[in-house]
Amino acid sequence: QVQLVESGGGLVQAGGSLRLSCAASQRTSSTYIMGWFRQAQGKEREFVASTKWSGSNSDYADSVKGRFTISTSLIRRTVYLQMNSLKPEDTAVYYCASRAEGSSEYINWGQGTQVTVSS
Repeated sequence: QVQLVESGGGLVQAGGSLRLSCAASQRTSSTYIMGWFRQAQGKEREFVASTKWSGSNSDYADSVKGRFTISTSLIRRTVYLQMNSLKPEDTAVYYCASRAEGSSEYINWGQGTQVTVSS
């Protein structure tokens, strides 16, 4: 079973930056697409960004376009989310997830990492 472990969350002031990491225990068919999601308190979980391990076909939520960048390291089996120009509304628990090619369902999930942006 694939394990995804996030790290890099924390407290930052508005306008600051953070980089989240997601280390995958292995690459399988179920990790073809890697994604980041977030869930703010009292709200539903929402998509943030996704990419293939090659770094191609990256996709972003409109709310983070131009501020967040998703990238990968094949050697480290790690996916990153560089977050710049952070806003208080970016405060949430951020989750890493993966899905198979051709599937819309993310089946592997990490435990989440808290990101708090103060105003």
